[in-house]
Amino acid sequence: MKTGTPVRIDGRSVHYDLMETQDGENDFHRFSFMSEPRKLKQLQCWTCFTNEEVHEILRKGLPDSPLFNGQIQSIGPRYCPSIETKIVTFPDKPQHQLFLEPEGETTQELYLNGFSSSLPMDIQLAALKKVPAFKDLVVYRPGYAIEYDYFDPTQLKHTLESKIIKNLFLAGQVNGTTGYEEAGGQGIIAGINAHINCHGGEPFTLGRDEAYIGVLIDDLVTKGVDEPYRMFTSRAEYRILLRQDDADMRLTERAYKLGLVKQDRYEHLCSKRETVSRIIDFAKTFSIKAALINDALESLGTARLTHGCKLIDLLNRPQITIENIAGHIPAFKALLDQITDRKEEVIEAAEVLIKYQGYIDRERMIADKIHRLEAIRIKGKFDYNSLNSLSTEARQKLMKIDPETLAQASRIPGISPSDINVLLVLLGR
Repeated sequence: MKTGTPVRIDGRSVHYDLMETQDGENDFHRFSFMSEPRKLKQLQCWTCFTNEEVHEILRKGLPDSPLFNGQIQSIGPRYCPSIETKIVTFPDKPQHQLFLEPEGETTQELYLNGFSSSLPMDIQLAALKKVPAFKDLVVYRPGYAIEYDYFDPTQLKHTLESKIIKNLFLAGQVNGTTGYEEAGGQGIIAGINAHINCHGGEPFTLGRDEAYIGVLIDDLVTKGVDEPYRMFTSRAEYRILLRQDDADMRLTERAYKLGLVKQDRYEHLCSKRETVSRIIDFAKTFSIKAALINDALESLGTARLTHGCKLIDLLNRPQITIENIAGHIPAFKALLDQITDRKEEVIEAAEVLIKYQGYIDRERMIADKIHRLEAIRIKGKFDYNSLNSLSTEARQKLMKIDPETLAQASRIPGISPSDINVLLVLLGR
């Protein structure tokens, strides 16, 4: 397979006034609920676009591109193509968006996301100088492409131990994936199981309903790969269960049992879980009188009550949040005021569980339906090329393979659970 990287730019040579700024976010969300707020300064990014002049120079340079002259014959990542692949695959597009991203607080080096390329440096530079913001461009390093070998991941167990060579665990790009998170996710599972393999214990795996790591590894070892694999939410059939707000609820206890999480972190989780349950239980049992809340409801832009109801019924309205209604219900505010540790995080977790319960139940029903209909025959029933509700990738692969059954279709690499749901809906019609 092959992968690539874009040009690195000297920020002092860029005309920032000719680009649009993209500001970052400053909220309480972090990769870990246990980490402290970051001390790094939040830096701006910028966006601009290629144009026809850029594309013309790139087209003239294609004979010198290893991707198009036969030097590199391997398959690249579908979801982050090189700029030359973009102009060949989408010849009708007059422009492609580029993102200019700083590499760090104390460097002038910028990363040009969207301009991955294996073309010679002089062609990359000549093309980029046709972008107004880059007319005086100076670069540190050009973009480049590399080829890499991988092992067929269907020869792995779910623990990422080789079926062929006992005691050998494989993780990362060598399993046919692309991307940092994909590699890291495999690394921790392979590392855990390598340790268990040496010291004893039950093999450790994560299910498709427990973590995206579980989806990633199950896809790799069950379906194999025919192009560099990247993890997407659409690959998971239980993605409403795999939310960012409950990652700790899903995985901390499992890590604690492995000895990867210390006691204080586990106790923190138990405290959070208990507080979230207290908020939800209060909302389910606390009764609201119409006369006492109607003025507040009107001020929040939602309909008045004609009779009393439970607090949870109000929280299910899109205009109502725990935060904006609490001030109008003294008993509820008193309960929330007792939360002193990571209050925003706890309230978000409770609110998601209240507002999305119906969606969660519906997802479970869809999953059960897929299991029941998994052997339905679909060969000859669809003209896949005309099904615009399927992704381009799904249409291409279904036309190529023409699977006998829905079960076979679901095992084709690149066919996501949402594509299978589309076929289920059409079968129902």
